[in-house]
Amino acid sequence: MTTVQAVAAGRATRRRRRAVVLAVLGALTIGLFAASLMVGLKFYPLDAVMRVIAGFDYPGAGWLRTVVGEAGSREMFTIGELRLPRACLAVLTGFAFGFAGVTFQTLLRNPLASPDIIGISWGASAAAVIGIVILGLTGPTVSVLALVGALAAACAVYGLSMNGGFAATRLILIGIGMAAMLSSIVSYTLARAAEWDIAAALRWITGSLGDASWDRVGPVAVMVVLVVPVMMWFGRDMGMLALGDDTAAGMGVRVERTRLLFILGAVLLLAFATAGAGPISFVAFMSGPIAARLTSRAGGSPLLPAGLVGAILVMSADLVGQFALPHRYPVGVVTGVLGAPFLIYLLIRVNRSGGTL
Repeated sequence: MTTVQAVAAGRATRRRRRAVVLAVLGALTIGLFAASLMVGLKFYPLDAVMRVIAGFDYPGAGWLRTVVGEAGSREMFTIGELRLPRACLAVLTGFAFGFAGVTFQTLLRNPLASPDIIGISWGASAAAVIGIVILGLTGPTVSVLALVGALAAACAVYGLSMNGGFAATRLILIGIGMAAMLSSIVSYTLARAAEWDIAAALRWITGSLGDASWDRVGPVAVMVVLVVPVMMWFGRDMGMLALGDDTAAGMGVRVERTRLLFILGAVLLLAFATAGAGPISFVAFMSGPIAARLTSRAGGSPLLPAGLVGAILVMSADLVGQFALPHRYPVGVVTGVLGAPFLIYLLIRVNRSGGTL
């Protein structure tokens, strides 16, 4: 076998491995989504779920209704109004967190550089808690304020780190400091909160799908549809940036413009996902390293695998928090329990490997 043939065979093997991994992750995502609609205080079989999906108005729904039949009013309410928005919010926010998290980790070439660590999630939490406790806000207004807080924290971290040129280590350190400051603000605000405000405010610290509704699903879905294809299109440029600014510039990448594009896209995904479900702990942090392990030696962009891993993590944690434990817990509590030991493991691994995924 010639060198050219060996290289071609290696590329074909990596493509097959990547395709298999993506197919398995996609199947798991679909399976967990279906389970989220079927499992509850009352179990509904798959045909009932299909009847409910056919009951909505969209092109082709009439043909599907003739095949699966009409859904009853109880099925339509339980599955269509309670479980379906929650499942959609889980898959969208999980995908957005995973996608945004691996973007930061790849650009900064450090698996610890997730939005949980560098203060962006805490920006949303601080803004939301202040809005609830001090300003007395409720409902969608709090989500808008959380969105503004996440964007403001991201701008502050990025702007402060650009003094004298971009440096990944400086951005991470400034982000850690920003997270500590915003965490202190949240703690102080909660300490003076009225008892009835604490429960609502805690949602913005741990993350919860309990208030899922179509009003929360819509903005996250729009942002995912708008931002993800653009970032996927420029995924090769992000891979070049991971090799270093000089190498990327030598290969024709417009370094500053590309970096700003990816950071802006990741921040928008993170901000809208946080506004929809709160800062679900450690999902953005864990998705990238897990996806990297699954696709090791397969090559290609880490964006889509990390997004699917994030969706799987959130849906799995939500099912565990609702039905696998003696009491019901928000999804962020379950991911936090998983994420803390994973952080310790990753710190040990980074110390040995020098900071790569």
